Amino acid sequence: MILTVTPNPSLDRTYEVPSLDRGEVVRASGERVDPGGKGVNVSRAVAAAGRRTVAVLPLGGAPGALVADLLDAQGIEVAPVPVAGATRSNIALAEADGVLTKINAPGPELTAAEQELLLETVRRQSRGAAWIACCGSLPRGLAPSWYADLVARAHAAGVRIALDTSGPALLAALRERPDVVKPNAEELAGAVGRPLTTVGDALKAAEELRATGAAAVLASLGADGQLLVAEDGAWFGTARVDTVRSNVGAGDSSLAGFLVAGGRGPDALASAVAHGAAAVRLPGSVMPTPDDLDPAAVTVTADVPVDRVLKEPVS
Repeated sequence: MILTVTPNPSLDRTYEVPSLDRGEVVRASGERVDPGGKGVNVSRAVAAAGRRTVAVLPLGGAPGALVADLLDAQGIEVAPVPVAGATRSNIALAEADGVLTKINAPGPELTAAEQELLLETVRRQSRGAAWIACCGSLPRGLAPSWYADLVARAHAAGVRIALDTSGPALLAALRERPDVVKPNAEELAGAVGRPLTTVGDALKAAEELRATGAAAVLASLGADGQLLVAEDGAWFGTARVDTVRSNVGAGDSSLAGFLVAGGRGPDALASAVAHGAAAVRLPGSVMPTPDDLDPAAVTVTADVPVDRVLKEPVS
């Protein structure tokens, strides 16, 4: 079982539009309503892969009730933490050329009692979990050290933990040695405080995160591929993708693919790359099933191309 923790979940509405013309009436060609938040998406991807998952998340108001109903309809066990504030609603506009515009609401502010209840719910639900995946931004009221506290508690219970967050929350959690952290290129650059223009830059930055405390780093480099840096080596993975429909949740699908494949080594990286590539070929934040995967399109190598210039450099 893979337990996910989403401190700031959302109700996500995704509209497919031909193009986004500022100040004009834009007519959508498609619409989806999904439960959102990075941890929620990991649970959805794990469930789509046919594995058991439990989603821990604070929920409030009518949007929170709808999030719980949508997850239940997808066969995902929900461990809700009732909060006074309403769960946030987000909007994503997916253009025909693959460009995505997202509007994310701030979400409710959690009280001290709600924060502690969230931690206690994770503790109760983590019994028997193979992994805890803690993902996304922290809601108002939670200090940047909150994830660090959660990592420490998970390790005290003997559970491996994967962390997908950024900024001060990521840096604070590194001191508790999470088993894997999953930054994208922008988050990786932010963590080390300098631009990334080549795969070698990303490799060096990942090695610095390991030196700071992460046991392993799974870095998503967008269209350039993914990089896994761990104690036993470094690997680079890419996949052929002919058509991109939406990259919403692609990184979360990658993390799910990594964890369901064991969360270690080149085989897990290959699974992560296959899941991420499948996700971008699907509309909105639809998560891939095994039938959507194309393992033959994935290449993983220990010969990391350090001189390769990133198609999407981060300045």
